[in-house]
Amino acid sequence: TTLIAAPIAAELGCIIPKMSGRGLGHTGGTVDKLEAIAGYRTVLTPEEFTGIVGRVGLSVIGQSGNLAPADKKLYALRDVTATVDSIPLIASSIMSKKLASGAESIILDVKVGSGAFMKTAEEARHLARLMVDIGKAHGRRVKAVLSDMDMPLGTAVGNATEVAEAVDVLCGRCGGALRTLSVTLAALMAEAACGLSRTEALTRAEAAIDSGAAFRRMCEWIGAQGGDTAMLTDTNRLPQPKYTHTFTANRDGYISATDAEAIGHTAVMIGAGRAVKEDTIDPSAGIIFQKNVGDRVAEGDVIATLLTTEKPEMLTPAAARLAAAVTIGDEPPKQGGIILDIID
Repeated sequence: TTLIAAPIAAELGCIIPKMSGRGLGHTGGTVDKLEAIAGYRTVLTPEEFTGIVGRVGLSVIGQSGNLAPADKKLYALRDVTATVDSIPLIASSIMSKKLASGAESIILDVKVGSGAFMKTAEEARHLARLMVDIGKAHGRRVKAVLSDMDMPLGTAVGNATEVAEAVDVLCGRCGGALRTLSVTLAALMAEAACGLSRTEALTRAEAAIDSGAAFRRMCEWIGAQGGDTAMLTDTNRLPQPKYTHTFTANRDGYISATDAEAIGHTAVMIGAGRAVKEDTIDPSAGIIFQKNVGDRVAEGDVIATLLTTEKPEMLTPAAARLAAAVTIGDEPPKQGGIILDIID
């Protein structure tokens, strides 16, 4: 969502200096995705960082270990004190870095579901309310979106694959939940930081995509940080896999559910993520879904294509794991919207 929402929000007048992390386990990392673009620099001097923000309106770099040093020590202790799941400690860890960065307006995307740390809406709402209250107590404008993470947000899972999908959204070539959530996050940024009404912000966010202005802003940002913008205008230039493997339906029916966490672990198996911090990323690896929750399938239909360059031997076991993550039923499932709530 960062790759889509940030350029839209910058086009609406927001100033966005953003620090993002790398992926670990089943979760993807924004920095890894950006590094799929040849030349993109995720480490900048403070002068370079603020200079790009001043010229372009946004910059995204890797996280600094010195931003919240006390949090770094507490974070290391949580694993050995059985407090990883402590919602107050999660809230303070996240908000310490947001407050230390100096941002006046903070928009939080709190995921809910199988692919998220917060498995229930009740837990997620409690965490979101706590973070909003912490920000308010420190004089910041904070809004939190609760979004569904029971299935992949778009059709792509991986690094280069997700860059390509972000470009497709910004160029108006695809919509769905990914566009809806990204536009909402960008509009909330503009509402908080620029004083727009939510209705006007949403209208202008959609217009920034439709006019091509948001994509042009993305190209300006990526180019300013050394990235090869030819990979954005022609996404076939992004890292491409040497090997592919299709995963097909074993029966007729409807895709009734997917396990987003299991799908994330499947992507790790073929090189799209890290099982441990020292693992290297294969930028070409990932999963492209041809069918998603709610779609009707016939036996033999391709549901997804697995991609890799570095781990072809893992394609067959990864497809078996994917089979356990996708449920096919007789009836179409009841589906809600991607956005469950907005807390402000």
